[in-house]
Amino acid sequence: MAAKPKRRTRERILETALAQFNAHGEPTVTTAAIALEMGISPGNLYYHYRSKEKIVEDLFAAFRTEIEETLTAPELRLPDAEDCWLFLHLVFEAIWKYRFVYRDINELIARYRCVETQFKRILAHKIRVAREIMTGLVQAGQMKATPGEVALLAENMALVATYWLSFEFARNPRAPQDGHGLGRGVFQVLALAAPYLAPRERELLDQVATRYAN
Repeated sequence: MAAKPKRRTRERILETALAQFNAHGEPTVTTAAIALEMGISPGNLYYHYRSKEKIVEDLFAAFRTEIEETLTAPELRLPDAEDCWLFLHLVFEAIWKYRFVYRDINELIARYRCVETQFKRILAHKIRVAREIMTGLVQAGQMKATPGEVALLAENMALVATYWLSFEFARNPRAPQDGHGLGRGVFQVLALAAPYLAPRERELLDQVATRYAN
């Protein structure tokens, strides 16, 4: 069996940086710390990335690609409430994979121009997709809401999804980062839609919410 090719140093830098940013927060991690974790010299890292900003830019570009691919998925399977819950779970999985973005989002926006401009587009995309999902549910008779209620609900859903990890971290900074809080985040977003759903969809929501709450 042929040996697997070694990962390129640039890819390993991004993998290590992502793990370090997720574990400790981007502001506290230096390029020297990334090099030390990899077992390479700071000069070797500098050859591939001249600054931490460039590392953040590449990681954020990968995050944006992944989250936007997820955000386009519902267009292929609307309007079905169960698919919507699956879609929301996939969004939270992407958030968890790049959780440093969400835990430190205000500071990242203030310090990195690329994050500022691109994250605004991601937020707008989240709101637009949430609105399209709920409009589809209304048209299918699975949800009863006015256009104004749908617009407000879409913004509130994006708000909770965006700041849930920050809320969880602030509530218990010393808790292990094991991803269990994501289920509670999905539950909170689903709960926003509950008063507007038709009886069958509300029953489905209650079943899904109970599973996430537990």
